[in-house]
Amino acid sequence: MRVTRINKFEAKDGMADNLHAFLKSIVPLFEQSQGCESCQVLRSQENANEFVVIEVWASISAHQGSVKNIPPEKIGAVMSMLASAPSGSYYAA
Repeated sequence: MRVTRINKFEAKDGMADNLHAFLKSIVPLFEQSQGCESCQVLRSQENANEFVVIEVWASISAHQGSVKNIPPEKIGAVMSMLASAPSGSYYAA
């Protein structure tokens, strides 16, 4: 079943541009993953520290399998940029 994953991120003060660059850098990793239909990074117009990543997948399992395509060092690097833990949920039309 086709699903949309919406992920929310909030950067620490002074880290928004770095977080934005990081999020954009992982889009190709998702797009190359089996079952990915699209992936985009959006930055809030009201709060420059807030971002969402909207991903469309063939299934939840396809999304969950794609996470292995992100190198562990990238995951470690992003954690220092975040004001709080990222959150995300799956949605269906």
